[in-house]
Amino acid sequence: MEQNGTKENGRSEETPAPGPPQPVHVQDIRFTKIFIDNKWVQSSRGRTFATFNPATGCKLCEVEEADEEDVDKAVAAAKAAGRRGSAWQRMDACSRGKLLHRLADLVERDRLLLATVETLDTGKPFLQSLFIDLDGSIKTLRYYAGWSDKIHGKSLRVDESFMSITKHEPVGVCGAIIPWNFPLLMFMWKIAPALSCGNTVVVKPAEQTPLTALHMGSLIKEAGFPAGVVNIVPGFGPTAGAAIANHMDIDKVAFTGSTETGQLIQTAAAKSNLKRVTLELGGKNPCIVFADCDLQLAVEDTQTGAFYNQGQCCTAASRVFVEESIHDQFVRLSIENAKKIVVGDPLDPLTSHGPQIDQQQFDKIMDLIESGKKEGARLEYGGTPVSNKSLFIQPTIFSGVKDHMRIAKEEIFGPVQCIFSFQSQEEAIRRANSSRYGLVSAIFTSSMDRALSVSAALETGTVWINCYNSLHAQTPFETFCECARS
Repeated sequence: MEQNGTKENGRSEETPAPGPPQPVHVQDIRFTKIFIDNKWVQSSRGRTFATFNPATGCKLCEVEEADEEDVDKAVAAAKAAGRRGSAWQRMDACSRGKLLHRLADLVERDRLLLATVETLDTGKPFLQSLFIDLDGSIKTLRYYAGWSDKIHGKSLRVDESFMSITKHEPVGVCGAIIPWNFPLLMFMWKIAPALSCGNTVVVKPAEQTPLTALHMGSLIKEAGFPAGVVNIVPGFGPTAGAAIANHMDIDKVAFTGSTETGQLIQTAAAKSNLKRVTLELGGKNPCIVFADCDLQLAVEDTQTGAFYNQGQCCTAASRVFVEESIHDQFVRLSIENAKKIVVGDPLDPLTSHGPQIDQQQFDKIMDLIESGKKEGARLEYGGTPVSNKSLFIQPTIFSGVKDHMRIAKEEIFGPVQCIFSFQSQEEAIRRANSSRYGLVSAIFTSSMDRALSVSAALETGTVWINCYNSLHAQTPFETFCECARS
C-alpha cells in the first residue's frame, strides 16, 4: 500500500493477510500524526496524547495533538483546495464519484485491519466492528458516490422575457467533529456527503478514538483526492474542537455528541461568522410494546437496542413501555435473554459485550445505576461491574421504573434497560413524548393501523415499526421511516 509520510511515521508497509483478527502492536499502528494537505505533520507545539485500549487499560500509542495553530493550517489547506480553478473544483462530478468509489474499494481492502484497530480503540466486539461499522462505512461511501453527478439546479420560466436559473454549489470548508462511539462510521457520515457535493473538510476525531480516522487519511491520499480536500486534526474539544467551531474561514460545522457540547458549538458558530451548523445530539428513546406484538421479537430487538455497543448509542432503547397485561412475561424473557450475552475480550468472536470507553463514562453509568436503586426501581439483572479493575459493566435491567427517576430522564449512554408499564395507548404516547429528546422511537404491534396512528403521534425524527436500529445508507436518519417485518 502506498503511504504518504511512511518514513516520517517510521511505520511498516506490510499489509496484514486475511484471516482471524491478530493482535495489533504499537509498530502496526502506522498513522499517528496530523494529516494536513496530504502530508503527515507533527503538532505545532510538539504535544502528543495517549490513546488506550479500554478492554485492557493498556496504552496503544501516542498521537500528535492538534490545537488552534494546527487547525488554522488545516483550514488554510482546505480553503486553497476549494478555490475556484483548483484541481478539486475543476474536477467533474462523475470523477468525484469515482474517487469516493475508489476510497470504498480501499476500505474494503483494509477492512480487517480497520475493524481490528476500531475494536482496540473503542472496546466494541470485533464482529460488530467488522460487519456493522465497516459494512456501513463502505455502503455510505458508495451511496454518496452515486449522488455526485446527480446534484443539479432548475431553470424556471418567469415570463416571455425572463428565465431564472438555480444552482447548487459547494458550501465551502466544512468542519466535522466526530464522537468516540462509532469513530469510523461517523467519519464516513461526515465526509462522504460533503465530498460528494464538492466541499473540502477538516475533521477532528474524538481524542479517545483517533486511530481509524487517521488510517483513513492514508487511504484518502492513496485514492487520489487532491491535497487539502480532507484534513484530519486529532485533538481535544476545548482546543481543536473550539478552534473549528469559532473559525472565520469554516463555512459549516457538523457535530455528533453531547447536547451540552452541541450548545457550545452553536453559540460559537453564531458569535463567529454565523456558519451553518448541523447537530446530532443525545437521545432518550422510547419503545412501545403492545400486547398483540410478537413478544419474542420485541424482547430481542428492544434489548439489542438497549445493549448494542455497550449502550453507548444516541439511539439506545433506554425507555421500554410495555402494556400491563404482558409486562411480567416481557421482564422474565428479557432477563433470560440478557443471561445469554457474552461479556469478554472484544477480539474474541464469541464476545457480544465489551467495556465502556473510559473511566469517566464508567463512573457516570454506575452513578445512574445506583440512583435507580435508591429511587425505587427494581433491579432485575446486572447492575454491577464485571470486576473491580475493569471498565466492563454487566448488562442491566430495571423494571418498575417511574417517569420522575433519573434513569428515566437522563441519557445513560450505557448498558441499562429501563422497563415501564402502561395501560392505554394514549398513556403510552403521552409518556413517550414526555422528554426533551426526540431522536428515535419504536413500536411493536401486529396491527398496522395502530402502528401508523401511534407513529404519527410520536414526536421523534425516526419511528421504527417491529424492528430497532434499522439504519441504511439510503434511508434518512432522524426522519420518519417505517421498517416492518413480514
